Amino acid sequence: MKHWINLTVLSAVILAAGLACSHDKKHDRVRPPVDELSDGGRGLQGKDVISSTDQMAADLLSSPALNASHTQWTIVVDHVENLSTSQRQNLDIFLQRLRSRLVNMGQGRVQLVENLQKFNDLKARELEPTGDRYGQGGPGAPTKKNVQPDYFLWARVSEMPNRETSFFLITFSLAKIDRTIVWENDYPVSVYR
Repeated sequence: MKHWINLTVLSAVILAAGLACSHDKKHDRVRPPVDELSDGGRGLQGKDVISSTDQMAADLLSSPALNASHTQWTIVVDHVENLSTSQRQNLDIFLQRLRSRLVNMGQGRVQLVENLQKFNDLKARELEPTGDRYGQGGPGAPTKKNVQPDYFLWARVSEMPNRETSFFLITFSLAKIDRTIVWENDYPVSVYR
């Protein structure tokens, strides 16, 4: 009887060791690749950020209106309007990456300027005050003119949830300062919830 108990314990140890060694090699990686869908992932993933922004940057930069323009387009990037069921989630990562792609791929056709509120907040925190102590300017006050944007770039994420899946439509829009939409494109994706 004691022999059977020892044999059972030994078998259990060998089985546990075998299971521990036979795990999937995917889990050996510290991080999954950002351009692949994660098997266990739900909702929007890094692949969606990369695919959508690569597609949008290429499409915007190949726009006939942009390429026919004799002047460089000055664009301010706004934010993502989140109309999904997870409205608390900040989806500005889509515009952050699109902004980077436009800078890197634009070859001087576009100039991106910082959002004025963000710029003023940063300036107030980081720059030394100039001029007189009452803030009225003076001989040492800078007189540079601020760059004014000609276009505004933003995105909207809409979601149509289903029982097991959600359909997302990520729409990217570029409008002139007069509110005329000059370019728009979307990225549809269906995901498991």
